[in-house]
Amino acid sequence: MSINKKERVLISFIIVAVLVRLFPHPPNFAPITAVALFAGTHFSRKHWAILMPILAMLVTDVFLGFSMISPIVYLAFAGVTTLGFVVKKMHVGSVLLSSLLFFVFTNLGVWFLYYPLTPEGFITCFTLAIPFFGYTVVGDLFFSAALLFGYRYAAKRFQLA
Repeated sequence: MSINKKERVLISFIIVAVLVRLFPHPPNFAPITAVALFAGTHFSRKHWAILMPILAMLVTDVFLGFSMISPIVYLAFAGVTTLGFVVKKMHVGSVLLSSLLFFVFTNLGVWFLYYPLTPEGFITCFTLAIPFFGYTVVGDLFFSAALLFGYRYAAKRFQLA
């Protein structure tokens, strides 16, 4: 299976975004949700789109560490990529929906793994997660814009299909 010019450019943008995850950053201000949505809206091969954020996480988690929540986080990113298949375009609404999907899915996992499975445990878990959601939204908007506008520029410059 060969990789065309468009796919090479897409992969290069994702690699740069992934490397950024390894730099110090505020909690949840990271590029992977943007990578997942970007892959879902830009890759024609759906299995590649699903694989991109998962590989990004696996590679960076080798350096940053794995946790009990890692499988749930990976599934959340697969969900964001699937959302990209459905919405087909990156825009503020799809980015915010991606942020919300990731927040809800991962915090349900945190609640299930680390808190009492009671209404009080649920409320405590989600209440304590709210400050992280702000970083998530800002990071997702920033990295989505960087990926989208960077790719649009490259697509014009290199005449990608």
